Amino acid sequence: MSSFKDFSFAGKKALIRVDFNVPLDENFKVTDANRIEAAKPTIDKILNDGGAVILMSHLGRPKGKEQRYSLSHIVYKIEEVLGKKVKFAS
Repeated sequence: MSSFKDFSFAGKKALIRVDFNVPLDENFKVTDANRIEAAKPTIDKILNDGGAVILMSHLGRPKGKEQRYSLSHIVYKIEEVLGKKVKFAS
């Protein structure tokens, strides 16, 4: 039986649904990055194999498009945890 770790992502793009619904303070700073840190090994595996990663998540429970629930607020923390630059698509 093969596993995720046995697969090579070289030249591949991986779409990953992550749970980055992290708590933010009143200045939109992440107060607990555990969910981002938990996804790091999976993301690192794909990147280290030479693959590309596309992350999908949600933040809060918006009723339509609300800027305060934008994932753009957490890009800095994802970059910090991964140690890599992250591009954000609105």
